[in-house]
Amino acid sequence: MESYFQEGNSSSSSLSSFILEGYEDVGSLRYFYFLITAVLYFVIVIVNTSLIVVICVNRSLHEPMYIFLCSLFVNELYGSTGLFPFLLVQILSDIHTVSVYFCFLQIYCLYTCVNIEFCNLAVMSYDRYLAICCPLQYNTLMTFNKAVIFIIVVWLYSFVKFLITLSLNIRLTFCGNNINSLYCHNFLVAKLACSDPKVNNIYGLFGTVLTILVPLLPIIFSYMKILRVCFSGSKQTRQKAVSTCTPHLTSLLNFSFGCSFVTIQSRFDMSSVPSELRIILSLYFLLIQPLLSPVMFGFQMSKIRNICKHVLCYKC
Repeated sequence: MESYFQEGNSSSSSLSSFILEGYEDVGSLRYFYFLITAVLYFVIVIVNTSLIVVICVNRSLHEPMYIFLCSLFVNELYGSTGLFPFLLVQILSDIHTVSVYFCFLQIYCLYTCVNIEFCNLAVMSYDRYLAICCPLQYNTLMTFNKAVIFIIVVWLYSFVKFLITLSLNIRLTFCGNNINSLYCHNFLVAKLACSDPKVNNIYGLFGTVLTILVPLLPIIFSYMKILRVCFSGSKQTRQKAVSTCTPHLTSLLNFSFGCSFVTIQSRFDMSSVPSELRIILSLYFLLIQPLLSPVMFGFQMSKIRNICKHVLCYKC
C-alpha cells in the first residue's frame, strides 16, 4: 500500500496524505534552514504582536487608520502561523507528508490571508482618499464604528468566499499525491484530481478575478482622486499625500509581486531556476510582507513611533 501511494495512483477514498517534493534539496542544510525560519517567524510574531498591543492599549490610537493597521498586523500573524510552524516541522522531518484534510485547511488559511490582505489594503486606500481629499468631512465620513464594520466585512467576505473553495476540494477524488511545493497550493492539488475538476476550475477562475478585481477597483478610484487633488492642490497637500500613500503603495506592490511569484511557479516549469531561489520566491508573499508592513506602516508613523519610544524609555 505504501508503494501504491508513492506512485500516486490512489483515489481520495484511500488517499490519506500528500507528499511534498519541495524538501528534496534540504539535505544536510536542514538545521540551517530551520534556524533561519525559526528566527524569521519569531521576529514576525514579536513585531506584529507588539504593534497590535500598542494600538489596542493606547486610546489615542483608536482611530480608523490605526484600526485598519491593527487588522493588517493580525492578518500577518494569521498567515504566518498558517505557514511557518508547518515549515519548521517539515524541515526537520525525514518524511515530508501532509494529511489531506490538513492540506485543505492550510490552503484555506493561506488563501483567506491573501484575500484579507488585498481587501484590507483596498479599504486603507479609501481611508487615505477621504483623509486627503475630504479632510474637513473625514471624521464624519470615516468613524470608528464604520472602520470596524469595514474590517468585519473584509474578514467575513474572505472566509465565506474560500469556504466554497474548500467544499469543492473535499468532493474531489485524486489519482496522485505528489505536490511539487513546500506547502499545499490549491492549483497543484486540483491538478492531481482524477474526477472532473471543471467546477473547481471555473470557480477558481471566478475567485481569482474577485480576489483581484474587488480590491483593485477602490484602489484605482482612490488614487485617481488623490492624484487629481495633488495636481491641483498646494505643495503641502502633495507632501502629505506622498508621505501618507508611499507606505501603502509599497506594501501593495510588494504583496502583489509575491503572489505573482507563487502563481507563476505553480503554473510553469521552473526547473531551470536554482532551487534556493525557487524556495525564496515561493515563500516571498508570507516572508517579506509580515516584516515589511510593521516597518512601512507602524514604525514610520510618528504617533506609533513616539509611543513605542516612550514605552522603551520608561522600561529602561
